[in-house]
Amino acid sequence: MINQVRPWEVIQQVAEAVPVECRDNIVIIGSLAAAYAYFGNNDKMSVRTKDIDCLLKPFQLAVEKGQVISRQLLDAGWKPRQIDPSLFPGTPETPDDELPAIRLYPPGIDTEDENAWFIELLTVPESSKDQGKNWLRIVINEGHFGLPSFRYLLIAAFEPVKIDQFGLYYAQPKMMVLANMLEHHEIKPERMSALFAGRDIKRSNKDLGRVLAIGYLAEKTGLKDFRQWGHDWHNAIKFCFPDEWKNLAKNTGTGLMGLLESDEDLVEAHHTCANGLLSSYGVTKEELQEVGNRILGEAVGTLKELAER
Repeated sequence: MINQVRPWEVIQQVAEAVPVECRDNIVIIGSLAAAYAYFGNNDKMSVRTKDIDCLLKPFQLAVEKGQVISRQLLDAGWKPRQIDPSLFPGTPETPDDELPAIRLYPPGIDTEDENAWFIELLTVPESSKDQGKNWLRIVINEGHFGLPSFRYLLIAAFEPVKIDQFGLYYAQPKMMVLANMLEHHEIKPERMSALFAGRDIKRSNKDLGRVLAIGYLAEKTGLKDFRQWGHDWHNAIKFCFPDEWKNLAKNTGTGLMGLLESDEDLVEAHHTCANGLLSSYGVTKEELQEVGNRILGEAVGTLKELAER
């Protein structure tokens, strides 16, 4: 079972470990960002997660900041996570798309525990024209590594929230919702490389499950109407994808709709929520389906209306 972590404790540990001059360039994304946004400093709330995704921005400084951060963490006793030791570290001859990512365990953690948490460094895409997954080569004393980027991380990094006490940023949960829906406009067959809490899961179902989990938490913390999300998405998608935002907006939510219409896929999504971001809640599959329908009807519906004007 994935270990429980308190969001603020992990973010504090990351903030204290990275160089002060790099904190403005880090945006925490993923489950940890959503958990911190909704749980804050609540010691009674925790989340099950093991990958702490640290997004480096802007793209032009990603290599420089990634080198500085990696060097300081490694010198402070953070340990590399080696998924495939035969490919670790990369060399000058390693193709970009085969470079190992920079994944580091904090000091004192049991690196033999497959559920122990670690940070992973990523970056935003160089351009809105970038497609799919790309790798930016980064060279440190230990060898060649890669900073992965995904096209819709531009949305996740849009107007992040600064954590004043730590100096880092975290992605707005509603922007991560939009990024995940844009990434998964259909339920793809590819499955995660490892079991999620003992179960084989489609990657699309995990990421769209996070959409449902964030919507559920938004309701639990007082959101009565998702239509404002649609207005905020409209601003973000126009800014990040000025040449094609209307087409992207019109196709938003098709994957989520497919998930809600498939009991098999919804069961997988519920499993990831109940054993991840919503591990402190007794959420049911039916509750997630209800919030998913509200997101489609209110938030996505508003975005599409604005795109048609």
